[in-house]
Amino acid sequence: MLRNKLPNALISLVMGLLACEQAFARLYDDVMASGYIRMGIYQDFPPYSFMQDGQPAGVDVEIAKRVAAAFDLELQLHWIIPDENLEDDLRNNVWKGHYLDKDEDNPLAMKKLADVMLRVPYDKAYAYKQDSLGYLINEHVVMKAPYQQERWQVAYDSERLDAVRTVAVFQYEPIGVEVDSVPAFYFTSALQGRMRKMTRHYTHPREAFAAMQDGEVAAVMAMQSEIDWLLAQAGSDQYRLAENGFPTMGKQTWDIGIAIRQTDRQLGYAVEEVLDRMIRSGEMEQLFADYGLRYTQPEFYQVAKEALTEQH
Repeated sequence: MLRNKLPNALISLVMGLLACEQAFARLYDDVMASGYIRMGIYQDFPPYSFMQDGQPAGVDVEIAKRVAAAFDLELQLHWIIPDENLEDDLRNNVWKGHYLDKDEDNPLAMKKLADVMLRVPYDKAYAYKQDSLGYLINEHVVMKAPYQQERWQVAYDSERLDAVRTVAVFQYEPIGVEVDSVPAFYFTSALQGRMRKMTRHYTHPREAFAAMQDGEVAAVMAMQSEIDWLLAQAGSDQYRLAENGFPTMGKQTWDIGIAIRQTDRQLGYAVEEVLDRMIRSGEMEQLFADYGLRYTQPEFYQVAKEALTEQH
């Protein structure tokens, strides 16, 4: 009798484990009924999300607060430590959970996932990217609701450089970049590699900017909002924005949106409505301005504005 019952017991155990793994993949109704929403934001990533004086701060933290308030829900922040690539971040924080993310007292405990993840590059080609067998790589998530357009930006020390009208100047003057970033690859390969010897690598843009302040480099390249933030923190006219333009770099601007599980598009639509209201009302632009940042609307809004202008 025991031998006959064993397969059923194993099946029940497997089903139970699967249920536990997916239990925190909450649907819209679950989120609204729970009284809280868990928003995924990157850890130690100013000016987007970071700790300041013991409190969460940054534009994405403020956006998360406004989303929670719009639904009259308590905000729970799900801090994300970036993995090797975006696919890993989506898997670990949106639809599956990290295999090390376990409760030591209860190994079968449910993994915590973000209901909504912020600061996800909004790119249709990437969203529908396929593997070698033709399967969607990101089939478990939906990337939508772009709320900002980001771009690359150079800041320079005006006591060392009169201006930066072309990147060719960095054949002779050192520039600081974040290690393993797009700027790092660009400055070590563009112009037939002639800027490689003048490229200095740092763990993050803050360290590169500090190196510029110490005279180690003449300029720094990072994302526009990061540069704006660092300039605002420096509070000195000595460090200025360069004219943008990076030949042969490829994509230099991109939209930022959210990611939700493929099974809960309803929550994504609801959050999208909140972000859309913030963009159209000017609240989003003001939020960025409060942190000393320039704000650029996503491509969709720019195209719509241009079309409306042409009609008139």
